[in-house]
Amino acid sequence: MSHIQLTAKHRPQTFAQVAGQEEIRAILSRTAAQDRVAAAYLFSGTRGVGKTTLARIFAKALNCVTAPAAEPCNKCHHCRQITIGSAPDVAEIDGASNRGIEQARRLKEDVGYAPLECRYKVIIIDEAHMLTKEAFNALLKTMEEPPPRVTFIMATTEPHKFPATIISRSQHYVFKMLPQAGLQAHLERILDLEGRVYEPAATALLARRAAGSVRDGMSLLEQVLTISDQALRLEDVRRTLGLAGGELFQRLIQAMREQDCLAVHDVLGDLLREGLDLGFFLRELAGLWRNLFLLRQVGNKALPLLELPEEEGRAWLAVAADLSPTYIHAAWQITLEAQRKVLTSLEPAQSLEMLLLNLTYLPALVPLDGAFSDKPQQAGSVRPVSFSPKPSDKSTKQKIGVGPEPIPTDRSPPPRQTWRERSQQFPRSLSETIQGPSEADQPVQAPKSAPPPPSPPTSPVGPSLRPPTKDEAVEEPTTGTRPSTVEGSEQQLGLDGGYPPPAPASARNVQEPRPQPDPNFIAGEESPLQSSARTADSAFPVKTLEGFLNHYDRLCRADKARYPKLRQIECAMTDQGLVLHCRHQVQYDLLSDPHKLRVLEDAAEDYFERPMRMELVPPRNGGQIPGPSSGAAITPDKHPLVAEFVEQFKAKVVSVEPRQPH
Repeated sequence: MSHIQLTAKHRPQTFAQVAGQEEIRAILSRTAAQDRVAAAYLFSGTRGVGKTTLARIFAKALNCVTAPAAEPCNKCHHCRQITIGSAPDVAEIDGASNRGIEQARRLKEDVGYAPLECRYKVIIIDEAHMLTKEAFNALLKTMEEPPPRVTFIMATTEPHKFPATIISRSQHYVFKMLPQAGLQAHLERILDLEGRVYEPAATALLARRAAGSVRDGMSLLEQVLTISDQALRLEDVRRTLGLAGGELFQRLIQAMREQDCLAVHDVLGDLLREGLDLGFFLRELAGLWRNLFLLRQVGNKALPLLELPEEEGRAWLAVAADLSPTYIHAAWQITLEAQRKVLTSLEPAQSLEMLLLNLTYLPALVPLDGAFSDKPQQAGSVRPVSFSPKPSDKSTKQKIGVGPEPIPTDRSPPPRQTWRERSQQFPRSLSETIQGPSEADQPVQAPKSAPPPPSPPTSPVGPSLRPPTKDEAVEEPTTGTRPSTVEGSEQQLGLDGGYPPPAPASARNVQEPRPQPDPNFIAGEESPLQSSARTADSAFPVKTLEGFLNHYDRLCRADKARYPKLRQIECAMTDQGLVLHCRHQVQYDLLSDPHKLRVLEDAAEDYFERPMRMELVPPRNGGQIPGPSSGAAITPDKHPLVAEFVEQFKAKVVSVEPRQPH
C-alpha cells in the first residue's frame, strides 16, 4: 500500500476541523445553512492557509443531502464524491493550465446547463490570477448574472493581479496566516493522532519555521518524522532542516558585545559549514533583536510576548540589560533592511559576513552614545568615533570637536549678496592660491644697491610663468581692449565686467620674489603652478556674448523668456551692457516694451553677474530699403521681412501676386 502524505491524510473535512480562519469559517457556514449563495467568491491569502480546503468544504455543505446545513455530513453520496474529486457538478480547475480564452468560453457554455445530480454547480478555480485578461473579460457577464444554482469560487495568492471588474462582482475574503501558537497546537494534534511522542520545543520550532502556513508546517513535520524514531526531538528538527540553535545566537551576541572579530568569524564559519538556512537565520536574528528591544524597554513584562520558554527568555533578559536601547534598535533596523540584500547577493556568505561585522563595530561606525552600558574599554578594540564638521575660516580659533554649534534663534534667511560682493570674496583667495599673495599685501622691501642678475632657468618654463622684473613696464589696458592673459585675475574669471585700476607706482616698482625652480621638475611635464592655473580657467570660464545667447536660448526653451528671436538682432557688448541693433521696425516695436527689455536685462545680469544696461538702436532709414527716389514704392519681394525670411529659411521667391479681395 502506498504511503499517504500527512497533508492529504489529515485534510479537514468540516468547517470545525480547519485551523484558524474563524471569521471566514463562520460566514461560509452560515451562508450554507441559510442557502444564501453569492454568484462568485474570491479567496486570497498566502500559501497553505486553507483556501482550497474551505472551498471544497463549502461545496460539500451546499450539495449535501441534508442541505441546507451548516456542516456537511461526509457520509452521503455527494459528499464522498466531492471528497475524492469525482462529482460531476463540482469542477476544480487549475488556472495556470486553463488560462486562455478558449477554456473560458468552454466553461461559459458548461455552466449554462443545470446541475446533473447535486443542488449547486460549483466551479473552483485555483490560482485564478493566472487567467489572461481576455479570459476574465469572457467570464464577466457570467459572474455578474450566472444561471440558477451556479457559483464560482476563485482562490489566489496574488489578488492585486485581478481586474477591478472581477473583484467588484465577487465577495472577497482575505485569509490570514496562522499565529505560531495556533500552528503549534495544530501540529501537536496531528502528532497525537499519529501516536508520536514529541518535545514542545520541537513543535514550536517547526511552527516558527513554517511562518504561518499550515501546509508548510505539515510538510516539514513529515520530513523530520521520516528520519527520526517514534519521538520528535529538537535536535532532529535542527539537524534535518538546517536551523540555527539558541547556542549559536548566544555566541554571536557575546562576540558582538566584546567586539571580537575572530569570534564573529568563527560563528559565521560554523553557520556555513553546517549548511544552515541563511534566510531562516536572518529571520531569527531579526526576531532576536526585537525580543532584546522589548526586554530592554519593558523588562519582565515582555516575557509573555516573546513566545519562548521562560528559562530562555530570562537568559536573554540578562543579555538585554548590558546593551543600550539605541544599539539594539539600530541593529534591529539594519538586520531587517539587509535580509533581502544578503539573500539576493551574488556572494551571500560575504554579504552576511559584512552584516555581522557592521553590527559588531556599529558603535565605532555610527556615533551611538553608550552602546554597551557597562562594558569596559579593552585593548585592541575599536574606540567609538564621533564625527564633527570641519571648522570654517571664521572659527579657526574655536576648539575642534567640542560639540555642536548653538542653534541661532533668528532663522530668517541671510541677506542676498550682490554680484559685486560675491566677486570680491572668492576670487581673491583663488588668485592668491594660484600666483601667491598680491603685491599690495607683501611688505615693501628697499631695493638693493647691486641686485644679482637673474640666473637662467634650468628647465623650460613657459613665458607666462616668468614674473615681470622691475625694469619691465606694466602696460595698462586701454578702453576698448582687454588684457590677453591675466593670470588669476578677476577679468579672466569673468566675475567683473570692468577693468581694475592701475596699481600705484610704489606697488609696481617693488621687486617681487622670483619663484625658484623645482629640483624634482622634469622637462616636458606640467608644473603644479600651470596645473592650478589650468584648473582655475576650466572652473571659471569667461563669460562671452555667445555664451549669453546660448543661455538665453535655454531660457526660451524653458518658457522663461518673452522674445525668442534674439539671435536675429545684431548684438554688441560694451562695458555698460548690450547694444541691440534692430534690422527692421517690427523688431524695434517688439523690444520697445519696457517689460520685455527688463526681462532681457535680468537675464543678462543673471548670466554676467554684474549690472547690464540694454541699449536699443532703431533700424536705419526706418527699416526701409533705400530706392532710387524717396517716393518710390518697394516691391514685396524686396521688403525687409521677406528678405529676412528668405535668408533664414534658404527660401526662394517664385512669384509675387496681389492679394485677392474677399
